[in-house]
Amino acid sequence: MLSDYVSYDAVGLAQLIRSKEVAPHEVLESALAQAEAANPALNAIVTPLYDHARSRIERHRVEGPLAYVPFLLKDVHHALAGTPMSNGSEIQKGELSRTNAELVTRYLTAGLVVIGKTNTPEFKLSPTTNPQAWGPARNPWDLSRTPAGSSGGSAAAVAAGIVPIASGTDEGGSIRTPSSCCGVFGLKPSRGRNPVGPDFRWRLEGLSTSHVISRSVRDSAAALDATAGPELGSSDTAPGQTGFVEGLAEPLRKLRVGISTDAEVFGRRVDESYLDGIRLTGRLLEDLGHEVEEVRMPFDETEALKLNLMCIAGHMSRFLFELEEVYGASRVRAEVETITRFAARVGRAIRMQDFMRARFRILELSAEMAGFHETYDVLVTSPLGRVPPLIEEAEPKPKDVRLAAFLASPVGGQLLRAPGAFDALIDKQVEAVGWRMMHRTSLANLTGQPAMSVPLHRTETNLPIGVHFLGKLGDERTLLQLAAQLEQAKPWGQAPPLSPPET
Repeated sequence: MLSDYVSYDAVGLAQLIRSKEVAPHEVLESALAQAEAANPALNAIVTPLYDHARSRIERHRVEGPLAYVPFLLKDVHHALAGTPMSNGSEIQKGELSRTNAELVTRYLTAGLVVIGKTNTPEFKLSPTTNPQAWGPARNPWDLSRTPAGSSGGSAAAVAAGIVPIASGTDEGGSIRTPSSCCGVFGLKPSRGRNPVGPDFRWRLEGLSTSHVISRSVRDSAAALDATAGPELGSSDTAPGQTGFVEGLAEPLRKLRVGISTDAEVFGRRVDESYLDGIRLTGRLLEDLGHEVEEVRMPFDETEALKLNLMCIAGHMSRFLFELEEVYGASRVRAEVETITRFAARVGRAIRMQDFMRARFRILELSAEMAGFHETYDVLVTSPLGRVPPLIEEAEPKPKDVRLAAFLASPVGGQLLRAPGAFDALIDKQVEAVGWRMMHRTSLANLTGQPAMSVPLHRTETNLPIGVHFLGKLGDERTLLQLAAQLEQAKPWGQAPPLSPPET
C-alpha cells in the first residue's frame, strides 16, 4: 500500500500513477484499507463496491485525467449501472441501477474508480444525514456530531481520508453545509454547468446541482473540467466557461467583495465562532489586495428557505405518487419515512397559483442578485449559523414527528386545506428546518449562482468553520481562483482527523 496515501489529493494521485511511481492497485488497496479503518466509526459508506473497483482496474485499461483515482458516489441520483442505489430509503434498498447517470458516465470517462456509495438522507430531503435505512453518518472531527446533509456521507469520507474526492448534490446547501461541518472544500456550480439527467426528476425545479466534495481546490477544478458541459434533454445551460484548472494558474484580479456579518438567521443568534470567522476572512481578503465592504444581506433568508421548501415539497408530492404506482400505497406508508410522506402531503396542498407565484418570485430574486453583482464580485457570509450540532439535537423532535405523521395521513391532509392552515404550516417548517442547521445557503439554488464553502477556520474545540462565497451566475472560474488564493494564504491541510491504517 501507499503509506502516505491520505496526504495526496486526486490530482496528485493521478500524477503518481501516470509517472509509474506507484501502481494503480497500490492506490486502490490504500483507499480500501483507509475505508476499512475509518468507516465503521463514520458510517459514511453504506454500499461498498470494493470488488467492483478491483475488477475495473484489473480487467480494463483506465484512461482520463484522473485515471485510477479512488472515488465515492452519493447513494442518490448518481446511478452506476449494475450497482445498488437506495436513494437513502428502505423501500429501494438493494435495487440495481439500469443505466448510468450522465454525470457518472463523465466521472468514469475521467478515469475515476468507484469504490462505494455514500450515506444520504432519504431522497436528499433532510439537512442532516440520518436515514432510517442506514443510520446516522458521523462527523470525523467529533463522532457525536452530524456531518450535515444531504451529502454528509461524502463529506465525512473525504475529511477522513478515505478518498480525496466524492460526489455530492446540492438542492439547498447539500454540498456546502457538509463541507463546512467536515472541514473540506465544497463548490456548488452554476445551474446547467454539470449534467443532471437522464433522470430529470432529480432536477427539482432547477434547484439541484451536482459536483464533488474535495480536500483541495485543484481537485474540484479538475473534476469540473471533466464533467462540465451541456447534455441532451436539459433546458439548463450555464454561461460558457472552460479550463478551470488552467484558470488557477492565472493571476486573480482585484475583487470587490461584499461581506455580511448579520448576526441573526431565522430569528436566532449566529454562533460567535462563525461571526469571528467572517471578520477574519474579511481581513485576509484585504491583505490579499481585494476591496472589502460590509453589506447588509441582500436577500431575505427566511423567504429564500420558504421558496426552496415549497419547490421541494411540490416535487416530493409527484415523486411519492410515482413510488405508490410502483410499490403500492400501503408499502409506501410502511417503508417511506414519516417526514418524506409529510413533505409530499404538503406539496399536494400547495395551490397552483401559490406555486406559480413562488416560481415568479424566484425569477425576481435572480434579477435582484444579478443587480447586486453589478457592484460586488462576491458575497461572503457564513454557510451556517451554528457549529455542527449533536446528531440527536439536529433531528426533528418526537412531537414534531407525531404531528407530521398525522398531517401526512388523508385526514390530516384535509386540514392543510383549511383557510390559513397551509401558510401557518409552511412558516412553522421554515422555523423548524432553519433551526436544525441554521443554514443560509438556499439562495444560490433558487438563482442558479455558483457558491462555495471554504474551510478557513476552527472553533476553540477544533470543529471546522467554513466560509460561504456566492459568485456571479456562470462564474465558477473567479470563485475557484479565489479559493486557490485563500488555500495558499491559509492552508487548511490534507491530514484527516482519523488515523490512517497501519501498513
